[in-house]
Amino acid sequence: MMNTLAITGEALIGGVAVKGSGSAIYAYNPGLQQQMEPAFHAVDLQQIDQACRLADAAFDQFRALSDEQRAVFLETIAEQIMALGETLVERVMAESGLPRLRIEGERGRTVGQLKLFASLLREGSWHDVRIDPALPERTPPRPDLRMRMIPVGPVAVFAASNFPLAFSVAGGDTASALAAGCPVVLKAHSAHPGTSELVGRAIVKAVELCGLPAGVFALLTGSGNGIGQELVRHPAIKAVGFTGSRSGGTALMAVAAARPVPIPVYAEMSSINPVFLLPQALAARAEDIAQGFAASLVLGVGQMCTNPGLVIGIDGPDLARFTATAAQALAGGAACAMLSSGIAGSYARGIHQLEQHADVSTLALAGQEAGKGAPALFRTTAAAFLSQHALSEEVFGPASLVVACRDLAELHQVAESLEGQLTATLQMDAADLDTAQALLPLLERKAGRILANGYPTGVEVCSAMVHGGPFPSTSDGRSTSVGTGAINRFLRPVCYQNLAQALLPPVLRDNSEADTGAGTNAGRWHRRDGVLTRA
Repeated sequence: MMNTLAITGEALIGGVAVKGSGSAIYAYNPGLQQQMEPAFHAVDLQQIDQACRLADAAFDQFRALSDEQRAVFLETIAEQIMALGETLVERVMAESGLPRLRIEGERGRTVGQLKLFASLLREGSWHDVRIDPALPERTPPRPDLRMRMIPVGPVAVFAASNFPLAFSVAGGDTASALAAGCPVVLKAHSAHPGTSELVGRAIVKAVELCGLPAGVFALLTGSGNGIGQELVRHPAIKAVGFTGSRSGGTALMAVAAARPVPIPVYAEMSSINPVFLLPQALAARAEDIAQGFAASLVLGVGQMCTNPGLVIGIDGPDLARFTATAAQALAGGAACAMLSSGIAGSYARGIHQLEQHADVSTLALAGQEAGKGAPALFRTTAAAFLSQHALSEEVFGPASLVVACRDLAELHQVAESLEGQLTATLQMDAADLDTAQALLPLLERKAGRILANGYPTGVEVCSAMVHGGPFPSTSDGRSTSVGTGAINRFLRPVCYQNLAQALLPPVLRDNSEADTGAGTNAGRWHRRDGVLTRA
């Protein structure tokens, strides 16, 4: 059985560790600013093909498992991740520069979402069963029609840089794909290859313990665009889950669209997460809002996809109070290690461009250091923001731009100009209700999650959560990458017309217990008066 505590720099294909034949990369400790052992070698085209073919071969057996069996598999992955103990925590800290408390919390979230999908499988609603019984007396007669959701096939998943556990090897994309019954071929992120290998080994061990085909999971190593693009091109891959930059996501979308058989790419990309300061709330509690905003902005050194990178309010004394308080809270912030030198360099360029911009004033700029990110706050006018698209581009890190509007009409113009967002926040009091009501339909078109009197950082893993939004926050605004709805990305509907009971999937059969959960799910569904019920 595979040693889950070993880090050897190898890929994991077919349940065994294999060394890539390509160039070597090394993990980098951003806190110590030094290279880490061992070397991780890039997989070659033959190894990518092998992983994808094994996933394809495993698909029908894996999807035929009962819901209970897949639920146990997800729970076994969670157990194996926890069994990595301090080895995992210390490696993630070293590769990411993130503190222990954050890593332990993220590990809990990773395990929690695996268990959430296990609960969803046992509950059974993910099948989305719909039954319209035959109506022979109707003219013309209606056939017996029954629908359920089935998995799409092997899924390529790309690990994210900013969440080395929760959006990575065993993160939400992997958990939801496996829950759906889709084998996963995962491209590890070069910013945390050791972490990726440890978690990958935990999944491989869970595959072994549950007696599943080895092709259910594979981990591919290496850096650069070539591996990912070849993975997406492979005919065995039927969908893609990605979290990263807009350029990376759109490149994969182009590859997927150019295939002989195009496939969907569910990419989470860029978002500046606007915070709207409505007039009465700003007048009543500008300083309190500013303190909460500053804390949200610097959380995780600003390396959150829901970081509040844009603040919009009406110009005047109340907005001045907000900016003064926020600037004071941010100006003394320390420069902290960012996840990678690439992210740190991009952040430094972004704030330099804002600092030098003719229509932007600097409100706070903490001392910057090479390889690190320090808080920054800038201000511009609505007129400048509306006329210069570059001001709406994401600066990934603890920086935000305040947009001062002349009045509510201009505030609406700014809101209308925004691209698709993961979140939009309303800071409002009861007296702002009419203003919020007028703004809400616009925000519904722009964002996947709308908050009142909170801050967008902090994404609860639960059934109702939506972590998605219109392009470019994601490539498909109909989807979410967090919450039980994430499973729908990797499912498709099949309708069965006039099939004999013996040929129907158990969940669609009449007067029988559908053994989709080894006895835990009752599968008798009926439609009475247009309402679908399960006995």
